[in-house]
Amino acid sequence: MNRLRLGVNIDHVATIRNARGAGYPEPSRAAELALAAGADGITAHLREDRRHISDADIDVLADLCLKRGKPLNFEMAVTEEMLGIALAHRPHAACLVPERREEVTTEGGLNVVAGHNHIAQAVQRLREAGSRVSLFIEADPAQIETSARIGAQVVELHTGAWCDAFRAGEHDRAQAILQRLRTGARLAGELGLEVHAGHGIDFATVKPVAAIPELTELNIGHFLIGEAIFTGLAPAIQRMRALMDAARAEIAA
Repeated sequence: MNRLRLGVNIDHVATIRNARGAGYPEPSRAAELALAAGADGITAHLREDRRHISDADIDVLADLCLKRGKPLNFEMAVTEEMLGIALAHRPHAACLVPERREEVTTEGGLNVVAGHNHIAQAVQRLREAGSRVSLFIEADPAQIETSARIGAQVVELHTGAWCDAFRAGEHDRAQAILQRLRTGARLAGELGLEVHAGHGIDFATVKPVAAIPELTELNIGHFLIGEAIFTGLAPAIQRMRALMDAARAEIAA
């Protein structure tokens, strides 16, 4: 079975920096450390309110990833402002996500069915610029099928509900959500989509997700940055990488 890639989201290094209005810690330094520790790529979400990652960060990260030969996954809302930035930088990957200014973090998947026409235009423009387009969605058949129909190359399945239910000890609910993720990943693969997953994943929740055979990439951020406070970023990434590899080895056995 193919190795499962790990994308590391470094947004919350910028959150810490911005809390003091200082120039440190630098997200680019976190990106360097993450790549050296075994990350396969860097993810950054430039929000409309610039609450963490800044335009200058994207400039630096795009250059860094290009020099290192590693992909930059640019998470973005489906707005003209963000499309303009993405089209200027032409990142390896552009992941379209829902965004509301009042939310603390992304609260769910993009509603591709309801926003079909608007999202389809964004997908086309990004693809024409050479970016690999991913849609961050729930593991819902209608969302997956519409994603494929409008030309997305990748879907990233939202794992937040699974992680929340697991941590709350809600076994039956957690298993039902995990099964939906498995079924959704299978459908996406059958439709020719590359399948990623992310949101809320930690050391306790990663292995069941990593064991879904259709997945090719996990994107993990907040937990790794938080764990880095206690263990350092490299050890946190290396442990996550080891758990992902162990999950893949178990299903291959």
